[in-house]
Amino acid sequence: MPGCFKKTWFGLASLLSFSSFLLIIIALAIPKWLSGKILCQTGVDLVNATDPELVKFIGDIYYGLFRGCKVRQCGLGSRHSQFAIFPHMVKQLNTGLHVMILIFLFVAMALALVSMGFAVLNMITVPYRAINGPAGVCLWNVLAGGIIALAIGSFMAAVKFHDLTDRIANFQEKIFQFVVVEEQYEESFWICVASATVHAANLLVVAISQIPIPEIKNKIEEATVTAEDILY
Repeated sequence: MPGCFKKTWFGLASLLSFSSFLLIIIALAIPKWLSGKILCQTGVDLVNATDPELVKFIGDIYYGLFRGCKVRQCGLGSRHSQFAIFPHMVKQLNTGLHVMILIFLFVAMALALVSMGFAVLNMITVPYRAINGPAGVCLWNVLAGGIIALAIGSFMAAVKFHDLTDRIANFQEKIFQFVVVEEQYEESFWICVASATVHAANLLVVAISQIPIPEIKNKIEEATVTAEDILY
């Protein structure tokens, strides 16, 4: 059986893995991966607006992996509209990349649970095989953290190189043309970053659990036998 020191650290490792699983679920549920400002270029061109007047033509947009919201400002007041990525909008985006992001996150959720299972196994027993021991816990954490990092990198690539915000802002717009003037990552994105960081922290936790702790033994006093004791 593992000692109390190892049990404590492997218990912490299991909790961290489970927290990563929950963080990914939260990131998928919250529809705020990125927000931005969109300029109604068509409205600006129609009235030949100058710099002080451009504020009237700047709306807002935010979206996640499944849905989002757009506020259009084209000189006639703000107009709010909700939209869903699936099933129609995804055809206008980079479908393969968008689906790959989702697959990466679902795989990372599974790996986080596997990592938690291995940590619990090491908390209650000492596995005979090395792959089931601390090395296995580290392996699954590296895989889970790496998969989350791939999902984050894929989303950033979709935003920067595939004009994701621009495509979403102009989806099914037949009259007005929108230009993205500002973008920033929101809470869901940073929650995924935190999830990957949790797995990196788990590697440190497992490393600390392997620090050898000297066992405290009670000193047994040696009995002194004398000739008188023998005679007695």
